[in-house]
Amino acid sequence: MQTPYPRPDGRARSSPATGMAFAPPTATGPLRALTGGTGMQELVNAIRKRNALLFVGAGVSMNLGVPSWQQLTAHIAERLGHEPAEFAALGEDQILAEYYALQTGSIGPLRSWMDVEWHRDAAEKVRRSDLHRLIVRLAFPIIYTTNYDRYLELAHEAYGAKYTKVANLGEMTAETPGVTQIVKFHGDFEDDSSIVLTESSHFERLSLEGPLDLKLRADLLGRVSLFVGYSVSDVSIRYLLYRLHKLWEGSAYARARPRVYVFLGRPNPVQARVLASWGIVPLISEAEDVGEGLKQLLEQLDRQVRRGKEGRDDDPAGSGGAGGPGAAPADTRTARARRRRGKRKETDSPRPPG
Repeated sequence: MQTPYPRPDGRARSSPATGMAFAPPTATGPLRALTGGTGMQELVNAIRKRNALLFVGAGVSMNLGVPSWQQLTAHIAERLGHEPAEFAALGEDQILAEYYALQTGSIGPLRSWMDVEWHRDAAEKVRRSDLHRLIVRLAFPIIYTTNYDRYLELAHEAYGAKYTKVANLGEMTAETPGVTQIVKFHGDFEDDSSIVLTESSHFERLSLEGPLDLKLRADLLGRVSLFVGYSVSDVSIRYLLYRLHKLWEGSAYARARPRVYVFLGRPNPVQARVLASWGIVPLISEAEDVGEGLKQLLEQLDRQVRRGKEGRDDDPAGSGGAGGPGAAPADTRTARARRRRGKRKETDSPRPPG
């Protein structure tokens, strides 16, 4: 859903690329950017060791032209015979979606429309998306997303990176060592029952007691995490971050807590202060466009991760998985493997007498 972010003169404008909301800087000046120096070192190290978790929100998909909540609500209004502007004034987005489900008896037809509309020219869009290319390149072992669309899956396929998808309890055993797991936290178009769209389904997810919720809590407790494409004004995301903070607060093991990083984009001193009080690191871009700022952040992470891997034979194609973007040629990988086997043979050979 498109929301306002500031122009340089402080006036609000809308960002079709991300849908994230940012307040203009205060009179005391903008916050210092936190995307440089050693501020991200724990995140960089975790990505390098494949012990980081990425959480992808709607802002990343909107970069590809996925319709906003406003457009979805307008479609619901038309299907039910209402004038879109008048219908939108009757309630929040999730309430209107629930009304549709009650009136029609199912979200099935709405899900079908969303699937078709959101994936027009999908293959071409994902090939043009720098954000998706960089996400694949960084090779996070686990990616959670609240997006229903298949763009993360399509990006991994486009760049030859293996993945497994988890959208329900039955798929939770689909884990392969060394293969990225894409967890569809708000459901998947292939399973209507998994989709979190109505207000009731959002409330149920807020309980954080379902199978995917328990998995998320375990993953967050043991991994450094990065949230991108989210508006921190979204109460469900704030609640998730708050619950994570409360799990560690006062614990005798609080010093072992992995860091949580949230990309805010433009400076917002209010959100930054609240997040910092929960032990969360806000990442702030100085770029005029928030989507461009996120791209710069991912590029910077990629550079720092690669810098630490230079000269290492165990770098998985230098790109986020064998065959991914920037992958080493197959003959180069084969030569490395032969050298490693040769070294092992020398080590394992019998020593001469004496």
